[in-house]
Amino acid sequence: MAGAVSALFLLDIKGRVLVWRDFRGDVTAVQAERFFTKLLDKEGDAEAYSPVVYDDAGVTYMFIQHNNVFLLTASRQNCNAASILLFLHRVVDVFKHYFEELEEESLRDNFVVVYELLDEMMDFGYPQYTEAKILSEFIKTDAYKMEVSQRPPMAVTNAVSWRSEGIRYKKNEVFLDVVESVNILVNSNGQIVRSDVVGALKMRTYLSGMPECKLGLNDKVLLEAQGRATKGKAIDLDDIKFHQ
Repeated sequence: MAGAVSALFLLDIKGRVLVWRDFRGDVTAVQAERFFTKLLDKEGDAEAYSPVVYDDAGVTYMFIQHNNVFLLTASRQNCNAASILLFLHRVVDVFKHYFEELEEESLRDNFVVVYELLDEMMDFGYPQYTEAKILSEFIKTDAYKMEVSQRPPMAVTNAVSWRSEGIRYKKNEVFLDVVESVNILVNSNGQIVRSDVVGALKMRTYLSGMPECKLGLNDKVLLEAQGRATKGKAIDLDDIKFHQ
């Protein structure tokens, strides 16, 4: 039989606990803080996108994010990851059925209903009822429903979700740091078997409005500026990931 969940947490976007339900008594609310610290440490790495995080203290975290809310389970047993992640998505569906939308505001407005639903949906760490229609037959507590307004698409408003409007600086400046590490594998004969460079360009920008910036990532730009011929890429760049 698959292991059981020790506790379920609902966190805001800054990692603060909004709601948590302890099912087995072998973890504390501190686990949420430990999880979020690990998540921040891995930010920018490929592992940051893994929905399963392991703690050296013997606790396994599984999480999903919906809007500005993290849904997190903590367990000291060997749980079925697919089953728990599916359960978290079903929790989202049930909350949306009751509150119209799952956000930090809707959780704060419906603490009583949230705890009632969690008590019915999971018992001693094992998923139980996850059908919203069945739950609504015997949990009839009035819930405050959010008013979800229809938002026009960004292409119409020309809005950019990650940059505010009206940003102005007295002086336009860009600070760029290149952080790289070289990895080399050498055999017993001293020959290089494999080598690669892992790097990141860290930028701090003070630019007014929405300027168009061009960034050259290899020698091709420099060689073309000097009038020298290039064949394809001067340097092969793999697995590039840009900020939006």
